[in-house]
Amino acid sequence: MIELEGVPELIDPVMVAAFEGWNDAGDAASGAVAHLDREWKGEVFAALDAEDYYDFQVNRPTVWLDNGVRKITWPTTRLSVVRIGGAKPRDLVLVRGIEPSMRWRSFCNELLGFAHELGVEMVVILGALLGDTPHTRPVPVSGVTSDADLARTMDLEETKYEGPTGIVGVLQEACTHAGVPAVSLWAAVPHYVSQPPNPKATLALLNRLEDLIDLRIPLGELPEDARAWQLGVDQLAAEDSEVAEYVQTLEEARDTADLPEASGDAIAREFERYLRRRDPSATAEPGDGSYLRDTSSGLTRPPKRRPDVSGTGAGPGAGEDPTEPPAPAAEPPEPSGPSDLTESTEASEPSGPSGPSEPSEPTQEPGDDAPRA
Repeated sequence: MIELEGVPELIDPVMVAAFEGWNDAGDAASGAVAHLDREWKGEVFAALDAEDYYDFQVNRPTVWLDNGVRKITWPTTRLSVVRIGGAKPRDLVLVRGIEPSMRWRSFCNELLGFAHELGVEMVVILGALLGDTPHTRPVPVSGVTSDADLARTMDLEETKYEGPTGIVGVLQEACTHAGVPAVSLWAAVPHYVSQPPNPKATLALLNRLEDLIDLRIPLGELPEDARAWQLGVDQLAAEDSEVAEYVQTLEEARDTADLPEASGDAIAREFERYLRRRDPSATAEPGDGSYLRDTSSGLTRPPKRRPDVSGTGAGPGAGEDPTEPPAPAAEPPEPSGPSDLTESTEASEPSGPSGPSEPSEPTQEPGDDAPRA
């Protein structure tokens, strides 16, 4: 039985979840939940037992010093809660962790147990995938669900995918079978600049989440970080004529596909968001003080085929997750001598796109840590 003595009754709570790994290209999804937790000062009230779900040879613990005393942090999934003030107060339950190595059904059941005890009204799972999308255009974000009624009422896509999936797809299906409304929001990350962080994709997910739950999210420095990220990728792309030509091809394909969206619902959504951000009464503020009673508890040159991108956190490619919509397709040009401008960065705090290195085109299975783009 789940004990939640330190958590008061929540107001219209929505659970927002993201998991590092296969479903988190560019760390865009986990970065979005981390942003919410940071901006609204979330308070952790529970953590799943790492021994039950993680292979520590795959997700290793980290050791650190606390005033000269060595301590170990184990990989796990943590739940925190934030109370949001303003004209329409409500609470969010934030779930942030790592895709589990084993016992996925038990993992989902444990999260649903928390959702039931907290009275969660809806679960929103964030994900990011690699796709044929140019970095110079707005990041495509699609909302999908397995519930036909929910798809109609919330203007979402009903997923029809069949094939390999990650924890995002499994958790969404578990919610559906448990009778909990669940939505997945997917951001498409350019496969030629997949290394984290990707603040532009994180920003796009947060904007879509705003629209979904009708809540203004403080963005802090994220818009400026997104502009700086795009400028950095622009500069790297300009140094290679083949990359620049490939990006132009993606831009033309994207502009053609988006032409019908240049009016109608797309413009209406942007205008509504603009008005919401100008309305001071719509500002969502964190609740005053702590309300928990007990808190102790880089670029790659365009390949000859759509590449198999390797590296931790690369995320699934288009069409490899059941909650994922297909990304816009555009075939890259045939370069005479492809090379790789992607450079691995530290997973914790990478600095952004990096310089050249040699490419590889490994043959991958969909369940690998870095599935195909």
